[in-house]
Amino acid sequence: MDALNPEPRTLTPIQERILAWYGEHGRDLPWRRTRDPYHILVAEVMLQQTQVERVLPKYHQWLEAFPTLQALAGAPTADVIRLWTPLGYNGRAIRLKRVAGQCVEQFGGQMPASFEELRELAGVGRYTAGAIACFAYEQQVAFWDTNVRRVLSRLFRGHDAELPERDLEALAAEALPAGQAYDWHQALMDLGATICPARNPRCDLCPAVDLCAAHPAVLFAQPRIAERKAKYQAQRFETTNRYFRGRIVDALREHSPLSTADLTLKLGRDDPDWLQGLVAGLERDGLLVRQGNCVSLP
Repeated sequence: MDALNPEPRTLTPIQERILAWYGEHGRDLPWRRTRDPYHILVAEVMLQQTQVERVLPKYHQWLEAFPTLQALAGAPTADVIRLWTPLGYNGRAIRLKRVAGQCVEQFGGQMPASFEELRELAGVGRYTAGAIACFAYEQQVAFWDTNVRRVLSRLFRGHDAELPERDLEALAAEALPAGQAYDWHQALMDLGATICPARNPRCDLCPAVDLCAAHPAVLFAQPRIAERKAKYQAQRFETTNRYFRGRIVDALREHSPLSTADLTLKLGRDDPDWLQGLVAGLERDGLLVRQGNCVSLP
């Protein structure tokens, strides 16, 4: 195995086993029963940093409220933000609305089909563009999320260390089975979510365990490293600005507008400069508007 490419004698059997495993064990998810690019966009944005179980009810609710790009583009921003709860990372709701508006204004109310044009949409990165190109338009493109990155790295590199983007791009393209991009990416996502997670990988259930370059080392080393990292992150979250930004948006969903004095009481922290910094950031992100000493949803 060289620095970039998987070893040919293991690549084909790994592809065959993982695809066969997906054919038998792939999760039945609603966004896998459609080729509507808007529906797939909604699912992919919701799934960023949010578990499938939490996304499922919101995905259906969202599409009932905003069934098309045109409906989302024309909806009041405050309604979009309210409906997003409780998924968190509220800026994702604003990004979806901006993408919808751009599609209506520039692409006749349709999602563009080419990877290059998808990348031109506001807030659409390489992964989301690849997912839409592959899952909606069934194009043979290589892309990756956290799960795919981890699985490819373990299978072909033998560790969890993050590969440079250029090396990861080369590996993902080389590992892609001809004509099977859709099933391959869905399979890698399912494998990473259910069998090969960051913590406590279930190597005994992996269809390619005997071909995996990381086994058995990852089975013993990775859980301890990931658990320490998760514990550290959990302890710090409620002190982060992201946590307090979410609390401000939640407060405005319940009652809007609110004065800065109201927000100080709700956040339990009397620090005017810090609060003004949070409010300014939320305003830049399109999540609230300021009116004198009050703030409200857009």
